[in-house]
Amino acid sequence: MTSVSRNGITGKLALFLPGIFLLGFNIGTGSVTTMAKAGASYGMSLLWTVFISCAATYIMIDAYGRYTLVTGETALQAFRKHIHPAVGIFFIVALTAGVSGSVMGVMGIIAEISYEWSKIFISGGIAPIYWAAAFISLVYIIFWNGRTQIFERALAVMVAIMAASFVLNFFLLMPPTVEIFKGFIPTIPIIESAQGQSSGRGPLLLIASMVGTTLFSGLFIIRTTLVKEAGWTMQDNKQQRRDALFAAVMMFVISAAIMAAAAGTLFTRGVGLDNPAQMVGLLEPLAGPFAASIFAIGIIAAGVSSQFPNVLMLPWLLCDYRNSKRDMTMGKYRIMVFFISLLGLIVPLFDARPLFVMIASQAFNVVLLPATVACIIYLGNRRDLMGEYCHNLVTNVALTAIFLFSLITSYMGLQGLLNIIA
Repeated sequence: MTSVSRNGITGKLALFLPGIFLLGFNIGTGSVTTMAKAGASYGMSLLWTVFISCAATYIMIDAYGRYTLVTGETALQAFRKHIHPAVGIFFIVALTAGVSGSVMGVMGIIAEISYEWSKIFISGGIAPIYWAAAFISLVYIIFWNGRTQIFERALAVMVAIMAASFVLNFFLLMPPTVEIFKGFIPTIPIIESAQGQSSGRGPLLLIASMVGTTLFSGLFIIRTTLVKEAGWTMQDNKQQRRDALFAAVMMFVISAAIMAAAAGTLFTRGVGLDNPAQMVGLLEPLAGPFAASIFAIGIIAAGVSSQFPNVLMLPWLLCDYRNSKRDMTMGKYRIMVFFISLLGLIVPLFDARPLFVMIASQAFNVVLLPATVACIIYLGNRRDLMGEYCHNLVTNVALTAIFLFSLITSYMGLQGLLNIIA
């Protein structure tokens, strides 16, 4: 029996809060803009990337969650204790760098989206800097309370709004069904020169960023903390797997819905996507103000929901590494989160390119993935740690396949980034 009450609707919802938290963390504006970019540029031809990434995400969430169920240790604690303290420090530094880029890109994107959306109702719209300041303040006020339960329930509301918006948009704007099914066949689109020049990136970097925004190393490390806080043990393994499956399935449904909305409108009319704010302006004449508003609401909800765990990543990782209580009311953590939150003003203030920041940061996350997979393969096969729950042959084969897949996508990401530099 876990520490969570299983009675009533609230208790049943609480059982899935770790999965909802992961969903809100994972589906942010990085996912939205990357999937929209893929749909606008290549139709549904890259849907296979989303499917494989979400399947691999489930396997990784389950593997890391099971490790914590058996040992009671979180990922960073295990890295420090059973591999080397430097490995834990490496993940803290690398994840903080990646999340910092995400904080900048996320807030820049939702500020621009809100600006474009406000033009529908107000002449000239409300400037992006005001939207960014408002959303940063909202997230920080909720953080100030300091209780994990508040974060989780706020995320649950945002995730519900986001999911409803994107699924509704799917039915409004979906491409032909045959195109959706063809997207499950792995192919790499051939770039037409004009299209390649306009994007400046091509499919390789886009594929890498799609993998990076789904198979995110921080997701699996934070997962172990959530499992430990939930008080789950191996008796709750079935619930842990259901929760992981719920998160992975919803990631696929929402990501596919975003891609389909862009494919059914922008791609069919040969309209590319270089700026996420274009989605609102382009969708309004193509699909009407209602569809544009639904998409804008979905992006805003996605951005705000992912900003919660983004700004909390560093203090949570530090608490995890030190095995100390996660008391977010401590002054040092409030100052830390305040300065991380202020990064969200950089894109609106300096008129930077939020889509480039987001795609580059997601591709950077892919480079971390091989190390994340290698660590759980090593830890999960330690009989002195896992006992009878050591990885079986099927799990080892699956994790090895994910490791090889991560190496391939890491190569794609590096090639794409080199193409940008060149």
